[in-house]
Amino acid sequence: MTASLLDLSNAPPAEQRLVLQGISWQQYDALVALFVNQLPALRMTYLEGTLELMTTSPEHERLKKTIARLIEAFAEELDLDLNGYGSATFRKEAAARGLEPDECYCLGELHEVPNIALEVVITSGGIDKLEVYKGLKVQEVWLWQNQQLRIYGLVDEETGYTVLETSRCLPQLDVALLASYVDRPSQTQAVKAYRQALRD
Repeated sequence: MTASLLDLSNAPPAEQRLVLQGISWQQYDALVALFVNQLPALRMTYLEGTLELMTTSPEHERLKKTIARLIEAFAEELDLDLNGYGSATFRKEAAARGLEPDECYCLGELHEVPNIALEVVITSGGIDKLEVYKGLKVQEVWLWQNQQLRIYGLVDEETGYTVLETSRCLPQLDVALLASYVDRPSQTQAVKAYRQALRD
């Protein structure tokens, strides 16, 4: 396997996805090391021998950044100790799983895996990331798709995730209110307006 599988320099602005089967953990591990300087522009998701390589579009990154800024503004306004890992790679060989979230956070001290992972979904297909997160034991996955923010909470390893009305990690958060500021044209103005709404 060579680095020429995905040429990031000539990739069009739309998201590109390549799914490979029969990839060993050692091969995945070697690819992560090979592409470490291109992450997070290149996202790798690994689930039990299947590897997905994906580049993100400018729209994907815009949405991710806006939501992250809103989450961080919420934490600051409520004086919550929320610490981020950004799009760091999380892997667990025993579970044969690994990926880079769009953004992720720990409550309080940084842990081995985040409490909250954010995923922006623009194009469908590929590996079921909830299955990957389940194996990593991430408590909540916040999914932005079709102009909606849904929160999935981990019930247990057998059941997997269920949709939550309210975040268990951040129960004070009004999900619909935060979501209403995501698609505004100016990120700075969206954050300022959201902060004011929280204060009101």
